[in-house]
Amino acid sequence: MNFRNSACWLPAFLVIAGTIFGCMSCASQGLPRLGLIEGKLGPCPDSPNCVCSEHEGKVSRVEPLAFTGDPQSAWKKAREAVLDIGGNIEKEMDGYLWATFTSRLFRFVDDLELRMDKMSHNIHVRTASRVGYSDLGVNRERVQNLRKSFNEKSN
Repeated sequence: MNFRNSACWLPAFLVIAGTIFGCMSCASQGLPRLGLIEGKLGPCPDSPNCVCSEHEGKVSRVEPLAFTGDPQSAWKKAREAVLDIGGNIEKEMDGYLWATFTSRLFRFVDDLELRMDKMSHNIHVRTASRVGYSDLGVNRERVQNLRKSFNEKSN
């Protein structure tokens, strides 16, 4: 059969692509290793599907959420900002928050973590995709949206 002249290559491609994305979506449903490591958010892997404010000198570095005033008030605003941008808070305790974000199309799950640093008046942030190598800038954009919502609440 000659696939160049056949109309069946497109459906076959779509079935294969759908199967691959379906498997990746299922894989993203598993729980990742999250939480604090020696009091800090975990570092990002070498893949470009993660950003974090805790680790200097990496391409994945983003600025933390800076605040002035009361840390409890800032934490409340950060929590509200996570919800505003579509996060689902999974866990919150003692200056640590873990939220998930699920993509509409393929149901990929990304994780976002926040850590309060009262001494430096920063809320550190880490967000990462559970599967894949690249996220096409989704996690960096998520931090920008989080920062925008957080800053609007601070004014």
